[in-house]
Amino acid sequence: MGAMSLRRLCGLFAFLSLCLIPFTPHCDGGNILVFPVDGSHWINMKILLEELHARGHNLTVIRASTSWYIPEKSPLYTSITLDMGESMEDFFDVYLQENMRAQREGASFLTFLKLTKDFLSMIALAHSMWVDGMSQIIDDKNLVKSLTDSQYDLVLTDPAMGPGVLLAKYLKLPLVLNVRWITSGEGHFVLAPSPLSYIPVPGSGLTDKMTFLQRVKNLLFYGIILFQQKFLVGPSYDAVCEKYFEGGCDIISLLQDADIWLFRSDFVFDFPRPTMPNVIYIGGFQCKEAQPLPADLEEFVQSAGEHGVIIMTLGTLVNALPKDIADEIASVFAKMPQKVIWRHKGERPSTLGNNTRIVDWMPQRDLLGHPQVKVFVAHGGTNGVQESIYHGVPVLGIPLFFDQYDNLLRLKERGAGKIIQLGEVNGHSFEQGIKEVLYQDSYRQNMQRLSRLHRDQPLAPMDQAVFWVEYVMRHKGAAHLRTEAYKMPWYSYYNIDVLLLMLTAVTLLLLSPVAVIRFLCCRRKTDKIDRRQKTKTKQN
Repeated sequence: MGAMSLRRLCGLFAFLSLCLIPFTPHCDGGNILVFPVDGSHWINMKILLEELHARGHNLTVIRASTSWYIPEKSPLYTSITLDMGESMEDFFDVYLQENMRAQREGASFLTFLKLTKDFLSMIALAHSMWVDGMSQIIDDKNLVKSLTDSQYDLVLTDPAMGPGVLLAKYLKLPLVLNVRWITSGEGHFVLAPSPLSYIPVPGSGLTDKMTFLQRVKNLLFYGIILFQQKFLVGPSYDAVCEKYFEGGCDIISLLQDADIWLFRSDFVFDFPRPTMPNVIYIGGFQCKEAQPLPADLEEFVQSAGEHGVIIMTLGTLVNALPKDIADEIASVFAKMPQKVIWRHKGERPSTLGNNTRIVDWMPQRDLLGHPQVKVFVAHGGTNGVQESIYHGVPVLGIPLFFDQYDNLLRLKERGAGKIIQLGEVNGHSFEQGIKEVLYQDSYRQNMQRLSRLHRDQPLAPMDQAVFWVEYVMRHKGAAHLRTEAYKMPWYSYYNIDVLLLMLTAVTLLLLSPVAVIRFLCCRRKTDKIDRRQKTKTKQN
């Protein structure tokens, strides 16, 4: 191509670029108030904040003084720190250890009830602490004035805890939710029609294909969610609503009033279900292409040769499995031709083989994207499951608590993973499971199919998330996408009043002929009696 042709081509591209600029949605750097949830939830929120910061938005993060993960100082944001007293980390540690012990020893029904009670009590305590934090904000007039004067464009919050939702209401700001979990259960159940006949309740361990008894179980688990909201979580928020909001409110209605739900799921991962127009699915938005590994780790991975590598981690909340389980897993790894990278912070297993590298931290995303990695042994956290889908790596799952079994079940149903319950983990079951996922090609093929489906989107999940945050800024909310159905009384929502009216009308229509016939019959009978009496009178 000649120089003249090249200049003309460049000129044409420049002209087209100038023509397209007016049609590109634009949002000047906004001012966003962020109320995140700590722990693994913060990992998701931070990734979104990094992207928003890179696009020129100003971020303010409200955090607890006892935060595990959220630093007070960051190049991404300025922070407002609340004095929250004791940390929830110790409560979580005690619960997690009790949960693992119960699974290992074989949980009875009474043990299940105790663990459920402990879990609900822990959640109720966490909500109560954050409600106190919300009161701390509102009672600090200087802080409220500062928040008002900052002229935020919106509140971005994770509604697993409710104070961010309350704060958006108090400051009268548009609300965007970075969500999968709400104050009680999974977000869809308060937003979209959720028939329990085919939509499994989290914790039930069910799929979208249920038998009669499974539907009974699903209904019972839904009852637990309603109990949690009504008696454990709701009262804490009701007290704040009554104290600070004229006319009162409730946390569920405030959630339903949110402008946009950025939902950390998609229908490659989840079962199909009804949804709403203000739900934007951003499942896997945290996933990125793998970056090069550190030199020593790359050398270890490459040394595996054609056998490949197995990686294992149980997430950020669990540092180590019980020693007897760790020893049995290590002995299985030691017999395998693959190399193993295992995030494990507990006592070093006595049966550890030379092919296994123990690490305190691993670049999980970069390892999953490495062509040498063959299997991911994981606990089933949402981030890990979505990253394994993104990179097409089959999973051997050992669920421990929370939503992990349900997450892994979705992979199992699609033939992309296998589950071993913690109570069933021993040398034999683990060896059988890891070899099945390694050597049956269907697991990798099915996971790679999920990966292709996930990647085949018109817009990347992260770009969707940022677009809709900026959309709310540009339009001062998104009320036109929000249903008003939640403001209806329950009897109107389910058309009970209409059904009663129709039933009454049909009943009247059916009874009217009967009433007329009875009336005519009674009148005829009366006439006969009257005639008889007249006849007798004449005869006398």
